Amino acid sequence: MLATIAPRTHRRLVDIVDATDPALCGGKAVGLAKLKRIGLSVLAAVLSLLMVGDALAGPPTDQLRGAVDRVLSVLSDPALKKEAKTLERRRAIRAVANQIFDFTEISRRSLALHWQARTAAEREEFSRLFGDLLEHTYISKIENYSGEKIQYVGETLDGDRAVVRTLIVTKQGTAIPLDYRMFPQGGRWRAYDVTLEGISLVANYRTQFNAIIQRSGYPDLVAKLRVKYDQRPGPRETASRDAIGGAAAAAPALLPRQVP
Repeated sequence: MLATIAPRTHRRLVDIVDATDPALCGGKAVGLAKLKRIGLSVLAAVLSLLMVGDALAGPPTDQLRGAVDRVLSVLSDPALKKEAKTLERRRAIRAVANQIFDFTEISRRSLALHWQARTAAEREEFSRLFGDLLEHTYISKIENYSGEKIQYVGETLDGDRAVVRTLIVTKQGTAIPLDYRMFPQGGRWRAYDVTLEGISLVANYRTQFNAIIQRSGYPDLVAKLRVKYDQRPGPRETASRDAIGGAAAAAPALLPRQVP
């Protein structure tokens, strides 16, 4: 898939995707090309908020589609484009992200069997650090949005699980398949994984995390995530994810009603 994206765009989009970070891969260039493909699934998830298309859809797709107006209202607001409004703009974008993605569930699935051995405090810390890494990548990508489009191509429901199938359409006209795996949580459908060209973001992180834990232990994994957290520029959002989502609904000047 990387070969289908213009080289200039490829370099710009991949360079800050943390799924390919050597620090989380034990410093080894293991499957780097494949990891970069996986890393783009974070970008794909970002671009999913700017969807187009008229495919018949159910609640999961409808709720993803509803994010279009909310995100565009933030990105297109002249006042929020100002440097002084960076924190306010990113807080609004983050509110939408936390209603589309269940970062705690993504964390649980990425840690896999190692999640069961963690205490409640350890789970909270891991979800916070890993979720912050994903959120930061999400926000940095969406702020660099440059016109890519996404088309809905189908939705599959199986009990309390849904798969929303989309296509990312680049400016060069290349269509890249992206699937959202979702479940009902917190009163809406939320994504617990995304797959880009059949490759899972969660599975990629699960492989990396398991390798680190097997090699040097769980504390080392947390230390690496904490370094990423401490190195990230800009102010931190201290409110909980649930509080951020709730605050979005109470901020109609930034986001329309019915924010997740």
